Amino acid sequence: MRFGILYHHQLPRPWEEDSEERLYNESLEQIELADKLGFDYAWATEHHFLEEYSHSSAPEVFLAAAAARTRQIRLAHGIVSLPTAVNHPVRVAERLATLDLISGGRVDFGTGAGSSQLELGAFGVDRDTKKEQWQESLEIITRLLTETPFTGYEGQWASVPPRNLLPKPKQKPHPPLWMACSARTTIETAARGGMGALSFSFVSPEEAKDWVDTYYDIIASEECVPAGKTVNPNFSVVFPFMCHPDEETALDRGLDGAHFFSYSLMHYYITGQHRPGVTDVWQDFQDNRASVGLTREPVAVADGEEPSAEAKAMLEQITSLRRGIGTPEQIRDTLRRYEQAGVDQVIFSVQIGKNQHEHIMESLELFAREVMPEFVERREARESAKEERLAVPVKEALGRVAENTADVSDYVISPELGA
Repeated sequence: MRFGILYHHQLPRPWEEDSEERLYNESLEQIELADKLGFDYAWATEHHFLEEYSHSSAPEVFLAAAAARTRQIRLAHGIVSLPTAVNHPVRVAERLATLDLISGGRVDFGTGAGSSQLELGAFGVDRDTKKEQWQESLEIITRLLTETPFTGYEGQWASVPPRNLLPKPKQKPHPPLWMACSARTTIETAARGGMGALSFSFVSPEEAKDWVDTYYDIIASEECVPAGKTVNPNFSVVFPFMCHPDEETALDRGLDGAHFFSYSLMHYYITGQHRPGVTDVWQDFQDNRASVGLTREPVAVADGEEPSAEAKAMLEQITSLRRGIGTPEQIRDTLRRYEQAGVDQVIFSVQIGKNQHEHIMESLELFAREVMPEFVERREARESAKEERLAVPVKEALGRVAENTADVSDYVISPELGA
């Protein structure tokens, strides 16, 4: 099993003049430490206009800064929003290739279509076509990264004439592809495209096993037709994190952050009425958290009363927020269950809510010292067995990738007329 850390760059109000600057510098210090401790991945999200929930609008810049301060840890987009109005595919490809070169080939490329209306509406993206836009852009990007020259693409949302992308990435044929997943349907889509599954739902180990089995069944079947030029068979899960020798201290330090993450997520994606520059999400959280069960002790169901399906779902979601918060022994036991379920990577959301920088640093050190070694010891044998098991299915999947036979040998660009 591999371990990653994820950055949304949450910044609850009230804000000070240097709050964002301090937030970014502390995040870079955490990634620098994680690199030295042996963590495998540093993930950065991309969001726009989601005050307090995510001040992470330019992850390519942040990851470039992380590249300059690290040597081993992989630098991963989780994710780049691919609707053309948000990120033109040519610019995405150029930034990816550049980051891959300056990092020494350490980039992973997570993709997604975006979801919140506050973001998509600002860029004029039609929610009904966002998935088609994602698919179109992904094809253009992977071809730009691998074709010399790129032979052109005429699409509904993006059209790019024949050109030769510069620079090309260090990793050949291109950085590993991942897809943001929040339900079984998107898990299946990732598997059909031969992409790693970034499961952003806080699933239990039991539910994770069901999803992992489905994912790898498709990877090994004729349904798998890679979206790029490689297959990246990996399944990850994400949950909040805080580690301390004393459970109550871990909860004191990390549970509010986990609860705010859940509350602010619901605010922007499900329940909230947001006034840009005005709404105070942190204060709303303080005022309303008890009504949605985000308390130290979740509201219990009365004796003899059968909880509704909605209540069960809410209780499970609240319980899931605690899985990565606790003592080394508690977190180790949780990770063993995910390992047995077949999960390849656990990604910890470390910088959420008002989690303190020094507590995050202490947690990373304690985890690396007390928990990580056991899983690293089993990693090589486990990954070798997976590679052997999937060798034939991956080869067959790559054989299903259509070869580009377009001929642009006569294509010439006139300085006067252009093309």
